Amino acid sequence: MTPAWLLTIYCVLTLLASLAGGWFLLFIHLTHTRLQIAVSFVAGLMLGIALLHFLPDANEQLHSLDKTAQWMLGGFMTMFFVQRFFHFHHHDLPEGDPEDCCGHDHSHDHHHDDEHAHTLADKSAKQLSWVGTALGLTLHSLLDGLALAAAVQAGVQGNVKIAGLGVALVVILHKPFDAMAVSTLMAATGSSKFSRHILNGLFALASPVGAALFYFGASHLVGGDVPVLGYALAFCAGSFLCIASADLLPELQFHSHDRFKLSVALLAGITVAVVIGFFE
Repeated sequence: MTPAWLLTIYCVLTLLASLAGGWFLLFIHLTHTRLQIAVSFVAGLMLGIALLHFLPDANEQLHSLDKTAQWMLGGFMTMFFVQRFFHFHHHDLPEGDPEDCCGHDHSHDHHHDDEHAHTLADKSAKQLSWVGTALGLTLHSLLDGLALAAAVQAGVQGNVKIAGLGVALVVILHKPFDAMAVSTLMAATGSSKFSRHILNGLFALASPVGAALFYFGASHLVGGDVPVLGYALAFCAGSFLCIASADLLPELQFHSHDRFKLSVALLAGITVAVVIGFFE
């Protein structure tokens, strides 16, 4: 299978996963524990892919540990500042009905007056929250697409059996959570289902667009004097490490309940990354 076809398949699956995440909360109730188990698994998978796949491939391309480390640090800090300025914390489900304009539980009668007084302020804050989340996660998704295209390109050059499989799994498994974040916050502001579907569709295109931009742009540079593929792999390793260490792993540490389940899920994700290496 040609790299273009393989990348197309990955992009279609990523698109469908993102769309499914946006629709998920409309039809299915996902428990808190199940969500945290899934997040822990993805954290382990991202750590494994970054350290066991991206970094070795980047170093092989660049022939320099210093350059690999520098670009990895650049990727880490870029993703850190994306999360810092477009703060998105998207791995918890809101209590109660997601269609509730307040987005969280106010079941006690003596809070009703306070709720009414703060409704406009809360709604305005949540409006900014979902806009910031959408912007941040869109940048995140563009980088995911870049990582996917870079992994496919590196796999083809290395004559692996299924190029980019590990990265594809990471992106496909992580996209539903991102889409759920945007959809949930939009629901909290009272946005219509139609507008949420439209934004979810646009958001789902971000990773395929990022993949296409890198694939067609890098095709003119790969094999030349500039080792753009090595830089991209090291950069993406840093961004994956940042997502896992600054966003996902703190979730595992924060939730003291179900420690065993979450720890097993984390190790399972790392194990999958190791096993994928045998097929590359």
